[in-house]
Amino acid sequence: MIDITSKNSSLRKATAQAVVKTSSPQTIQAVQENKVPKGNVFEMARAAALLAAKHTASVIPDCHPMPIEYAAVGFEIEDLQIIITAEIKTVYKTGVEMEALYAASVAALTIYDMLKPLDKNMEILHIQLSEKRGGKSDKKDVFDVPLTASVIVCSDSISGGDKEDKAGKVIMEKLKTGGVIVSDYIIIPDEIEEIQAKVKAYTRQGINMVLITGGTGLSKRDVTPEAVKPLLDREIPGIAEAMRNYGQDRTPLSMLSRSIAGFIGETLVIALPGSTKGAEESMDAIFPAVLHVFKIQDGFQH
Repeated sequence: MIDITSKNSSLRKATAQAVVKTSSPQTIQAVQENKVPKGNVFEMARAAALLAAKHTASVIPDCHPMPIEYAAVGFEIEDLQIIITAEIKTVYKTGVEMEALYAASVAALTIYDMLKPLDKNMEILHIQLSEKRGGKSDKKDVFDVPLTASVIVCSDSISGGDKEDKAGKVIMEKLKTGGVIVSDYIIIPDEIEEIQAKVKAYTRQGINMVLITGGTGLSKRDVTPEAVKPLLDREIPGIAEAMRNYGQDRTPLSMLSRSIAGFIGETLVIALPGSTKGAEESMDAIFPAVLHVFKIQDGFQH
C-alpha cells in the first residue's frame, strides 16, 4: 500500500453511481410494487452497499482500512433504468473513492441477482465516480504570478562548516514541488541581529515567503523566535500549532518546538524546526494549505 503517514486527516467525500438497465416495464413494476420473489430490492441493495463500503479494504488489496463515518445509498428509476448513488464520508488521511465505487458496484450486483429470475436480459451499464472532495487537491490555490520564497538556515555548526545543511534543502525541494520559486537560500549563525537583518532585507525585496529553519528549540543559542516575533505585524498562531500538532502524532518531542509564524507587511515569515525530519514534517503539515493566506491577504496582487 502507498505510504500515507505524511498526510493530514481531513474531511473526505466521494459519490459514485451505477446504472442497472432492465429489459421490460414488468421488471420495473415488480420493483416498484415490491413483488420481487427475493424480497425488497432497494432495501437489500442498500444493506449490501453499506456492508461493501465498510469492507472495501478486505477485497481491494491496495485500499487502506479506514473509518466510514457516513454512508448513504439512494435509488432512482428512469424508464427501464435503476440509477444507484452511493455517497461516503470520513475524516481520514486518504480518500473514499473506492469505498463509494465498491458500494455502488455491490448494490448493482445485488439488484441484478434479485431480478435475474424475472429478467434474463439486464445489463449493468456503467459504474463511475461522480464526485471526489478532500485532501491536498482541494487546497491548491492557483496564482497568476508564481509565489517566491527565501530560505534561511540558522545554525552555528552549519555556518561554521562543521555540518552539512539538509533541512534547508528539504524545505526548498518541497517549495519547488508546490510551484513556489526559491529566490534565495542562505546559511547564517544563530545571532538575533543577523536573522533580523536578513528577514528585513527579504521583506524589502517583496519576497512572498521567508522560511527559517533552525533555532526554534530550547538551547541558549536557539534565538529564532526572539528574532522574528518583534518584527511581526500580525502573528498567525495556527500555523505553528498545526506544525506542532502534526509532529506530536509522530514524536512527543514536538511539544518542545517554539516555531512561530506571521506577516511582516505582505511577507509571510515561518520559523520551522532545524532537524531534517522536523522541517520535512512541518512542511507536510502546512503545505499547500498555508498558501491560501495569499488569497485573503489584503492588498496582495496575484
